[in-house]
Amino acid sequence: MASPDGVSGVGGSPEETELSITLTLRMLMHGKEIGSIIGKKGETVKRIREQSSARITISEGSCPERITTITGSTDAVFRAVSMIAFKLEEDLGAGSDGVAAGRAPVTLRLVIPASQCGSLIGKAGSKIREIRESTGAQVQVAGDLLPNSTERAVTVSGVPDTIIQCVRQICAVILESPPKGATIPYHPGLSLGTILLSANQVRG
Repeated sequence: MASPDGVSGVGGSPEETELSITLTLRMLMHGKEIGSIIGKKGETVKRIREQSSARITISEGSCPERITTITGSTDAVFRAVSMIAFKLEEDLGAGSDGVAAGRAPVTLRLVIPASQCGSLIGKAGSKIREIRESTGAQVQVAGDLLPNSTERAVTVSGVPDTIIQCVRQICAVILESPPKGATIPYHPGLSLGTILLSANQVRG
């Protein structure tokens, strides 16, 4: 008679449930960084998508800043962030005759709902200090909201290895404290100032 051991797959281990979480990470990037990630004819972004198995979308628009959205299992997202960080280091750090001067720090700007930034900073800044100390990366949470949104920029800089550890810890905090209330996502280039300016120019 067959033993009933094979039926014990109910519930799954905590690790399994963690992997099934879908994470979405939004990053704000400048033209040069976007160019670096897309690559010639989109080859780089295609390779990152295939190797990380994360969904990566880059917002359209002619403004200097664009939003890169990475969605997938936590593992896939971290793999994609890791590949992006190394690609930026390779392209932006090797400015002087292809020789990286030491290792140029890479900067990623995450876009995070303001309601989650409190958990990220922690009581009297304790959480953010802990992340800085344990990863060695620089982390800064912007005091102001991004224009016309309820999101703030969280800037992370350092060498790719420290950035990846730092992003992992930030994501852990975000997953533990979901955003409160409605989030108005930031769209670069749609600042009220330019809309008002163009309206005034038409009138004048």
